[in-house]
Amino acid sequence: MAPALHHLCPAKDAIVAWPFVFTVAMGKIIFYEGRNFEGRHYECSGDCADMHMHLARCNSIRVDSGCWVAYEKPNYTGYQYMLTRGKYPDYHRWAGFNNCIRSCRMVPAYNGNYRIKIFERSDFGGKMIELMDDCPNLQDRFHMRDISSCNVTEGYWVLHEHPNYRGRQYFLRPGEYSRYSDWGSMSSTIGSVRRVTELR
Repeated sequence: MAPALHHLCPAKDAIVAWPFVFTVAMGKIIFYEGRNFEGRHYECSGDCADMHMHLARCNSIRVDSGCWVAYEKPNYTGYQYMLTRGKYPDYHRWAGFNNCIRSCRMVPAYNGNYRIKIFERSDFGGKMIELMDDCPNLQDRFHMRDISSCNVTEGYWVLHEHPNYRGRQYFLRPGEYSRYSDWGSMSSTIGSVRRVTELR
């Protein structure tokens, strides 16, 4: 099965709350020091805040079950990579900048609705759009390309830097993000928005 590629940037100080509608699911992810699933490896079935004692580097990953976010740095910081079930024989397959993975977190299975409010200005000001489904091109549909804050009320979402789900990606859990730096961006430019539906 070919995995979906999701490269995401770090969220910093967003006010985040896990959703009320989710189910407990078992997950399994295996990190390998070598490419093509060779060399020393570390198997994980839950959140891990610091993997440096287990692996010096990470050049391939196999996701047997669950949906995961792998982080470049310890304590769930640095660039994020969203990983769905499948095989990633080298770090280019998860759109990684390098072979450094230092922490990971499993995303709970989710069976609820999806709802996000996006705002043109910081602190939930300016033009507001509410979405409950994917939008491949914000400019074409809403004449909007700058998102400076947002409020995720239901489900998990990914903001994309460019239209048609291209460019840098920012993973959003339910919660309030009062400025674009809260989801790890250096710019308010967002071209498309999609739901994370792999959790069903």
